[in-house]
Amino acid sequence: MPPETQPQTPPNFWGDMPEEEYYTSQGVRNTQSYFDTPNGKIFTQSFLPLDQKVKATVFMTHGYGSDTGWMFQKICIRYATWGYAVFAADLLGHGRSDGLRCYLGDMEKIAATSSLFFKHVRYSEEYSDLPAFLFGESLGGMTTMLIYFQSEPGTWTGLIYSAPLFVMLENMKPSKVHLFMYSILFGLADTWATMPDNKMLGKAIKDPEKLKIIASNPRRYTGRPRVGTKRELYRVCQYIQDNFSRVAAPFLTVHGTADGVTCPTSSQLLYEKASSQDKSLKLYEGMYHSLIQGEPEENAETVLRDMREWIDERVERYAKK
Repeated sequence: MPPETQPQTPPNFWGDMPEEEYYTSQGVRNTQSYFDTPNGKIFTQSFLPLDQKVKATVFMTHGYGSDTGWMFQKICIRYATWGYAVFAADLLGHGRSDGLRCYLGDMEKIAATSSLFFKHVRYSEEYSDLPAFLFGESLGGMTTMLIYFQSEPGTWTGLIYSAPLFVMLENMKPSKVHLFMYSILFGLADTWATMPDNKMLGKAIKDPEKLKIIASNPRRYTGRPRVGTKRELYRVCQYIQDNFSRVAAPFLTVHGTADGVTCPTSSQLLYEKASSQDKSLKLYEGMYHSLIQGEPEENAETVLRDMREWIDERVERYAKK
């Protein structure tokens, strides 16, 4: 008997259907390109509605170890079907962008790199007069917040956060002993993938079938966290907590109460401390970290419905007359 062969991973999360055919079936037009920055090339995508007038632009950032080329684009596609022009970029060190895999030793630089692409599109002739929103999921929420802090007032019409990383769970925090031991190597250990692995994927995805699909992403980072990554995430969480009051833009933040990756307190503290006059918080009882990609469809649709209601209302409220 011939040995059993392992099933081959399909080229796309949806299966073997050609990309253009799939996007057309979803009612969107997808484009892919590389964007040059002083920090390296980043892989970018756009998702545009096929048969609707564009209402606004949305600039999306994925989470740790992920990319825009696998299941994260489910979120991009849905927003596009609502009439939004969606633009997304693989973070430095992720997916098809340049950089050491999942090394986040300078989050300010990583945020600024994505921001160069986002603002290039945001201020282009085609989109400059439309409302513009930032969207960040998990680590992408942290990145989105840094992009907001780095931007001139009025650049962004609103902010949307899905399970953002602003407060680290205790079991996710780096050991101070480990960081001290590595620090005496004068930075040589910063890129080492030697920090404890907390097995985040299983804590993020509730639906077992979706877990299999996400785990099969050929570009997903599966190594241990790097020393500099843990150090920097801990630092930036504290920085954001100290600067919540600087958030003045309208925002929606959503979180599952059973999130085992990012603390729901992240969203609660943002809501309590932000100076925004227009702010919204949604907590979903019993939901995990990945609210759209990883929950059963009924739960994911609840979150998407809330997001659509919020952004449609803000476009109507803040669009230039």
